[in-house]
Order: sequence, then structure tokens, then C-alpha cells
Amino acid sequence: MKMPGQAQEPIVLTDQMLRRLDMPGPRYTSYPTADRFVEAFGPAEYRQALRQRAEGAVVGGAPPLSVYVHIPFCESLCYYCACNKVITRHHERARPYLDDLRREVELHVAELGRAQPVSQLHFGGGSPTFLSDAELDEVMALIRQSFRLAAGAEIGIEVDPRTASPERLRHLAELGFNRISFGVQDFDPAVQRAVHRIQPFEMVRDLMSAARALGYESINTDLIYGLPMQTPESFARTVAQVSELRPDRIALYSYAHLPQRFKPQRRIHAADLPHPEKRIRMLQSAIAGFLSHEYVYIGMDHFALPNDALAVAKRQGRLHRNFQGYSTQPDCDLIGLGVSSIGRVGATYSQNAKTLGEYHDALAGGEFPIVRGLALTRDDAVRRAIIMALMCQGRVEFESIELAHLVNMREAFAPELERLAPLQEMGLVEVDAQSIQVTPLGWYFVRAVAMVFDKNLQADQVRERFSRII
Repeated sequence: MKMPGQAQEPIVLTDQMLRRLDMPGPRYTSYPTADRFVEAFGPAEYRQALRQRAEGAVVGGAPPLSVYVHIPFCESLCYYCACNKVITRHHERARPYLDDLRREVELHVAELGRAQPVSQLHFGGGSPTFLSDAELDEVMALIRQSFRLAAGAEIGIEVDPRTASPERLRHLAELGFNRISFGVQDFDPAVQRAVHRIQPFEMVRDLMSAARALGYESINTDLIYGLPMQTPESFARTVAQVSELRPDRIALYSYAHLPQRFKPQRRIHAADLPHPEKRIRMLQSAIAGFLSHEYVYIGMDHFALPNDALAVAKRQGRLHRNFQGYSTQPDCDLIGLGVSSIGRVGATYSQNAKTLGEYHDALAGGEFPIVRGLALTRDDAVRRAIIMALMCQGRVEFESIELAHLVNMREAFAPELERLAPLQEMGLVEVDAQSIQVTPLGWYFVRAVAMVFDKNLQADQVRERFSRII
């Protein structure tokens, strides 16, 4: 039996299949998903989770550590954006925020001890490159003084091409960043105007060339299909242009138009959005285009060149998943720093305050800015193991789940196994007495397979809070 990612016959994605599976669903960067976090989990519960980790580290039982730093500031508003951000051209607003970041890091050091080893560090936003070179120096110095970046650590940053230059990329490399991600979305001028993000192809081309010359280990580009003014023909041109640039990784996201939740999207006219059938054609041609340029389909909406670490991990069955998406890192505890950041410590999830004021007030009072989170139940833990096995390896071995969680898969998950039947008939999964195997075709719809085991989703059927699978 062939595992997803191995050599295989060409995949045929029919219009009928795409329409049938065009539904909202979680991206499963966690399970339970963040919409299930509760306010009953606060600073005290988070502090206890950190202390349990510190106690485990003493006896050698703590997992690797990943750190995420959220920089919320952007100079201009992109209308499609659903991120937590602060739009301002007043760069002096960064100063009090960096002071708060320092307080938050110091609180973690007080609980965990200094020089905890970190195997993965990521700066996201917003636009991390909103910060000046001196401010980025300051944040990286804080991280290095407080944690110990392991040899070979993945150190990545998201870059808005409009706020970067080859000189800035050189400075980032000197700070230790070895992975970089450019937000592209679309190269078509009409689409860029419609979403208020003007950045010509030549700008990104020159920056990517500079990043490659500087020796960055991995270069990623983000694309979005389903944006206003997009057509299958225009997006095919963007796909061709991105393929020409040859980034190591490509993230291809479906635009989720939820103006009732995200105020900036109210500036997008629904009449300008492509019809669902055209959106499906964009996805079909994009997948075909990237595969024809020798990219490997990693899962969900990610592609990578065959020699990229992500593609290698996919072939070797070593993929993992965290709040930044697919990763080559082992199952890490994640410390989320900054406004709205999400973390995972042990069997808990947590999220910081979403506004600068609330974030500042908590830290000024000497407290972690945690406003909600979740302590996983036994049922949550086993379902997380199943969902992550599906999302990352495309396979669930019943024996492995049963030994780790002391359950009988066929008894405990009889309703879920029955709900797999329609997906099995569509050729998306194969189920036998010992395992669930996602087929090469099913790998394109792995979210739909994982959703079967999402107890919360099956219970309420309220899915419009999520992006669409396609």
C-alpha cells in the first residue's frame, strides 16, 4: 500500500467530488480547536502547567520547546486579513509592546528556569518586519538571554515584502533567522488593488533572490485563492510566476469570507468574489501547476520541493503539526508570547489577551496575560492522537492508539468508523481491522477525514466559524 507522498498514479479531482466536499472545517492545528477554549482556564492554571513541565524537566521527561512571538503591528490594512493586528504608521507604539514582551518572558523564566532549550522559534504577526532593525535586535537578545537556542534550531520569520529590502534580509540572517516566509497572496494587479495590498512581482522576485543568496535554509510563499477579482486564468498566472521563483515551500490557502467576524473583510464586495465553481477551478489548476513543477503535496494546502526538510519528513512519516501548521519538529511544548498568542504546555492549551490594553494590564500586574484555555480530558487526548495521526501520517494504527490510551478503537469509536463509510466509498480512506489509511486521493481532503473524529464538531454542526476545506 502506498503512503501519501510516495510515487503514485496521477490524482484526478473531479468537479463532483470537490463540490461534495466543499464545506467549512477546522485546520486542526490543535485538537480540541481554539474555539473550544474556556475562560475558566486562566493564569493560575497556566502557571501550574509550566510548573509541571519544569518538574518533568528535572527527571528528563519534558518534550522539546518551541517559542512563538507575535508582533501585531502593520502599516496598512489588507482587507482579507483575519489575523490579530494593529494598523498604525506610528512606529513608536512598538516601544511599550516590547517592554511588555520582556515582562512576559521574565514570567516564563521565573517558572521554567533560564536557558530552557528551544528547537523552534517563529516570529509572526501582523508584520514582524514592522519593527526596526534595532528593535529586532532587542527581541532576539531577549530570547537568547532567556532561552537556549539549540544547535540546528529552526528560526523563522514572516516578512511583508513591502517592509523589507535585501539589506533587511541580511540583518535578519545575521540575527540567526534561517527560514523566511513571504506573504504574496496574488500577483495580479487588479486583485492586489481589491485587497489593498500592492506588491509587484519584481519586488518579491528580488527579495527572494536576495534571501537565496544569503543562504536561508527554507523560503516559503503564502498564496490565497478565492479573493475578489480573481479568475481561474489570473490565478494560473500567479501560480506560474510563483513556480518560476522556486520557493522551497508554498502555502495555498482558501479565502474564508467571514465579514461578520472580521471587520476588515467588510470592505470586500461579495459580488467581486469568484463563483464557487471558479474557485474550484483555481484549486484544481493550482494543484496541477505545482505538481507539474515537481513540488510534493505535503497535506491540506502545503507544497514543498522534494529535497526540502518538510517533504523529507513527509516521506519518512515524521510530520508533526502545531499552531503554525506542518512542522518537522517533534511534538513540542509551545510557549506563545505576545498579544493573542496561543500556547500548548503538557495537556493544556492557552491563549493570551487579544487587545493591547488587556495584555498590558495583566503584565503590569505581574500576571500572565492568559484569558482562556483548556485542560484536555482523556477523551480529548485520544481524539487528538487520532486526528494528528490522520493529518500528519495519513494513517491510524489501532494497536498504537490502544496501547497508548488504553481504549478499544472499534468499541470506543464505533460511530466514527461507521461515518467513515461514505468517505471509503469515495475512495478517500481504506479501513480494515487494524487501521485507517488515507488514500493518495484522500490526502487532498484529509480535513474531512479528521472531522469524523471531532466530537465537538459532530455534536453541534456549527461550522461557519471555520474556513472551507476547498
